[in-house]
Amino acid sequence: MADRVTVIGWDGSPLTSAARSALSAATLVAGAAHHLALPEVPPAAERIRLGSLGLAARRIAGHRGTAVVFADGDPGFFGVVRTLRAPEHGLEVEVVPAVSSVAAAFARAGMPWDDAQVVVAHPRTLRRAVNVCRAHPKVAVLTSPGAGPAELALLLDGVHRTFVVCEELGTDREQVSVLTSDKAADHSWRDPNVVIVIGGAGQAPAADPGWLLGQSAAHGADRGWARPQTGAGEGEGESALLHAAQLARLGPRTGDLVWDIGTGSGGVAVDAAALGAAVIAVDAAPGARERVTAAARKRGVQLQFVAGRAPHVLESLPEPDVVRVGGGGAEVVAAVADRRPERIVSHASTRDEAEAIGRVLTEHGYDVECALLQAVGLDPRTWAEQDRSVVFLLAAQRPVAR
Repeated sequence: MADRVTVIGWDGSPLTSAARSALSAATLVAGAAHHLALPEVPPAAERIRLGSLGLAARRIAGHRGTAVVFADGDPGFFGVVRTLRAPEHGLEVEVVPAVSSVAAAFARAGMPWDDAQVVVAHPRTLRRAVNVCRAHPKVAVLTSPGAGPAELALLLDGVHRTFVVCEELGTDREQVSVLTSDKAADHSWRDPNVVIVIGGAGQAPAADPGWLLGQSAAHGADRGWARPQTGAGEGEGESALLHAAQLARLGPRTGDLVWDIGTGSGGVAVDAAALGAAVIAVDAAPGARERVTAAARKRGVQLQFVAGRAPHVLESLPEPDVVRVGGGGAEVVAAVADRRPERIVSHASTRDEAEAIGRVLTEHGYDVECALLQAVGLDPRTWAEQDRSVVFLLAAQRPVAR
């Protein structure tokens, strides 16, 4: 095992005395090409060009001597420190930090970032990173080859955002570009880069800066979810308690894309967005767009509304993670199941309709559960019955591949 491992963050500034001291004693130096070209790297030291962090960590663990690892920005912020400290490598590290590339990007843009989401985009996580950009008005994306500004823009098709693309921060070739997302796919971008994604119709920033990273002061001010709806637009048999059960079965979370088909007044769609998911609300009813966007604006969340009737309108939508089918019956459920989301929930007012939906889901290979829900609203002053709802709730989950 290496006698000593020092991780040096580099943001383009001159190396600190602690960094120079660690380098002078190094017998192995790992980093990107521009790190290994620094004049302070000892000529006799073994050099490792960082590609696979796991492979580099194994070589460092087997080295007999003193190792230094370079990383752009703060190496403890989505950086190499996590990999080096993994139990399988057994490395204890000393860290010389630098300004993170995210902090540097927001500094170049002249913007605060305590209310921003920060995500890492690799080819395998790109879709989830894009969903965060759909759901939040300010997101910093740490990109990688194959998951850069152009790929982000292509997957955001139909959702307008502003991109602040910061290329090669801290180097002589640093460049900051501001453009709309629909133009970003037409450019070739240099790595590494950070993309700040801004926009949407969320609530305006509050004067109070808040207290929790990644959350605006206004977000979540309206407590609770699946509250009784006072406006028009709900389907037959739908109630706040049904919405609560549907949300519990869906389990929407940050990085997910939710389809809410037959959204009605948008109650489930808005609640799913408040839980951090990206949401596409679908409805063909007159006035639905106005109702849903007003509900989202009041809650301070973002969602996309698509006017049209399922199943035809679903063909052009991006792949969902979880879907609520609020109307359309077995035909729409079948079209949704063809897209293979992880979870689907629906409801039916009759047993025959419930059996038809359940049969379709089972034929598509889903594990299905069904429950008969009855809700009776009571006036607590007189305990007289106000309204009654009886509905079949169907929840389906795609089996986990083994």
